[in-house]
Amino acid sequence: MHLFCFGFGFTARALAARVLERGWRVSGTVRDAADSAGSPAGVDLMIFDGETPIADTGARLAGVTHLLCSIPPDAAGDPVLRCHAGDLAAMAGDLDWAGYLSTTGVYGDHGGGLVDETTPPAPSAARSRARAAAEAGWQALYDADRFPLHIFRLAGIYGPGRNALRQLRAGRARRVVKPGHVFSRIHVADAARVLDASMARPAPGAIYNVCDDEAAPPQDVIAFAAALLGVDPPPEIAIEEAGLSPMAASFYNDSKRVNNTRIKRDLGVDLHYPSYREGLRALLADEAGQ
Repeated sequence: MHLFCFGFGFTARALAARVLERGWRVSGTVRDAADSAGSPAGVDLMIFDGETPIADTGARLAGVTHLLCSIPPDAAGDPVLRCHAGDLAAMAGDLDWAGYLSTTGVYGDHGGGLVDETTPPAPSAARSRARAAAEAGWQALYDADRFPLHIFRLAGIYGPGRNALRQLRAGRARRVVKPGHVFSRIHVADAARVLDASMARPAPGAIYNVCDDEAAPPQDVIAFAAALLGVDPPPEIAIEEAGLSPMAASFYNDSKRVNNTRIKRDLGVDLHYPSYREGLRALLADEAGQ
């Protein structure tokens, strides 16, 4: 089996680690050579900047059985589709599985209400509208060419090196409060388990929400992480007084609880980290054992 990853980032690396243990071949793309630092041994990485198509694409993609795209859209749209839509369509019949990593941001704001995969996308932020458009582009490949597409709408991803514990230790953690605001999260290891489970049970055309069981206010996560570290949490700051950048403020525009029943029912996934509490405890324990 051969997994090719357009974008070898946080989640793709976690998935690659799983399939490498089973003897799979793994290859993929990074934006520049620096992005390949720390990649698992045996992974064949090449440069793809989103503007220039990969050279010798046919040879690079020959024998690929599973394909994952985690590259976000840019101002001009989806860079993979822009450069390689024809190549993807040509290989549709040879692929066992393809996955596109999207975001729960495509649902927009629901005032803390529950959304599931049947909820129509209504993105409010520009980057979420771009994601919804990219989803539609990948969906068109499935509709026209029977490309074996699976769309994964991921919540906020955290894990080793990217979590509230690190933010507190670096002095970057803030407890910005917007009453009633909640959002969902997923530990990167559980996200990789969902992708792996989907590869074992292909269902082309399927859409999956990838999140844990508990949407929570961001200030609660920081407070819990501080308690684990035995330090005082930073003071709460009303969002109106936080002086957030437009990008940071946009994360507080949408409030919703995301239903994850489908990954459990259809893929048989039993989350290792059903909330941020289990996830942060495990991350702290892993750090202590290093």
